Amino acid sequence: MKRGIDFIGVGVGALIFNSEGKVFLAKRGPKARNEPGRWDFPGGGVEFGEKIEDAIRREIKEEFDMDIEVLELLDVCNHIIKDEGQHWVSPSFIARQIGSEPRIVEPEKNCEIGWFSLDNIPTPLTLTSQHNYTNYKKKFGLNPPGSKK
Repeated sequence: MKRGIDFIGVGVGALIFNSEGKVFLAKRGPKARNEPGRWDFPGGGVEFGEKIEDAIRREIKEEFDMDIEVLELLDVCNHIIKDEGQHWVSPSFIARQIGSEPRIVEPEKNCEIGWFSLDNIPTPLTLTSQHNYTNYKKKFGLNPPGSKK
């Protein structure tokens, strides 16, 4: 049985900011689980018995060899992809990069990466990333974490 298809899956993501206040996005590759070719605030599936904060740190390390500090929960999204027959529940965090620069570790899953200012986000975005971006702007405007509003 496949999570997200045969039963509702849990996928976690993060808006990850660097010291310059830019946010990290990845373009989903041809073998991505869903929504290939779209830009994404990255993340991945939560394993049985795994805390969601641990899952996002693990996924970002596995896919981009980047360490992050989880700062706070941003929102939870119903990620229902009717065209692909998938249903996910997706908590998303605000996080910050710590350590080295990210790199693509799994090129079949992610084909491009970059740091972007909040007023210059690439498109098209995945459904969850659209939801997260809208909620982030409602809560913080175009200000990165820790900046003055």
